Amino acid sequence: MSKSNFYIENARWLSAGALMTFSTAFGQTFFISIFAGEIRTYFDISHSIWGMIYAIGTLASAFTMIVFGGLADKYEPRKITMAIMLLFIFFALLMSTVNFIWVLPFIIFGLRFCGQGMLFHLSMVFAGRWFSKNRGRTIGIASLGLSLSEATLPYLFVISIGLYGWRASWGLAALSIGFLMVPLFFLLSKERNPKFLDHDSGQRQSGMFARHWTRSDVLRHWVFWAVLPAFLFQSIFGTTFFFQQVYLVEIKGWQLSQYVALIPVYTATSLVGLFFGSVFIDRYGTSILLPIYMLPMTVGLIIVVFAKTLLGAAMCFAFMGLMQGLGNTVSGAFWPEYFGTKFLGSVRSVATSLMVFASALGPLFSGYLLDIGFDLPDQYLGMAFLTILSSVGLLVVSLGARRAFR
Repeated sequence: MSKSNFYIENARWLSAGALMTFSTAFGQTFFISIFAGEIRTYFDISHSIWGMIYAIGTLASAFTMIVFGGLADKYEPRKITMAIMLLFIFFALLMSTVNFIWVLPFIIFGLRFCGQGMLFHLSMVFAGRWFSKNRGRTIGIASLGLSLSEATLPYLFVISIGLYGWRASWGLAALSIGFLMVPLFFLLSKERNPKFLDHDSGQRQSGMFARHWTRSDVLRHWVFWAVLPAFLFQSIFGTTFFFQQVYLVEIKGWQLSQYVALIPVYTATSLVGLFFGSVFIDRYGTSILLPIYMLPMTVGLIIVVFAKTLLGAAMCFAFMGLMQGLGNTVSGAFWPEYFGTKFLGSVRSVATSLMVFASALGPLFSGYLLDIGFDLPDQYLGMAFLTILSSVGLLVVSLGARRAFR
């Protein structure tokens, strides 16, 4: 099948994946963090308290993901996606009306569970299950939705906050989720059944050693634990970077509106990463990118530490975006390639919940370190060092697991 025919024949499912990842934005840190200043001011709380609230909600969503992530294997895509998006709207509306600080962790839980957790998890599970031969390309296209939301929503909602306030802006977010539900309802009305699979395998493709790996099998295998630090660091450091963007702008003396206007640079290089990542994965497999995909984050974090102007911020965004694009394709393709698709929802729910759990640790510890005097630039240098160490573990997996596919 030519590339053009592939896109035309599968436009329904490719579009659904992209719309789902776009919708996750309202529960992602890069979006929620632009409200950090207004929320801390309204409730009169410190960096560490806000970080703790964010962590509590995120941790709760991570544990919930373990229970509900496997539903992707049991229910048809449209039913479970619509249910999650309705819940998403509820929590966005709740954020627009919240008056009591004790409700905030519950709201953060809902936003993180629906957005960063379930919707992103579902989009990657469906992409991995629907496609095999062109899985890298499919995951890359699905991830375009998230890249587009990163490029547009922070800038648009910073303007919205300035014009209408942070509460009305969350109401607009709820309305946007409802708007996105409509095309998804129709796009997901038909399940995809890959033509290349035989009647016995259904939509299932095996992983290492031609096996279908269960959740317990995966947790007992060394490959899972070797890749885990890198996947967790990607989540922790990426979340912390965006979570602290308002404070970073303050200590650098930049304007927030000018800073978020640079996010399209992040998106552009993310698209470059998605393109090259999907091409390499479809041609050579995931292992070729595993040892190197985190290294652009190392460069980006070091650059922002020493940046004096917004040009340095733009360069940081460029490298962080490249890592994100490569990371989306790698993390999306790794699980079905190495562990198969039969239990993909259950297996990936563990990985997703751990990454959501990790994303909670970043803001929590970063806020605490700030309150005790550990500067943000020093934190970023530590993160850069850890990304290098995690890449060593990925190299071990890339080389050590080769025999599993012979």
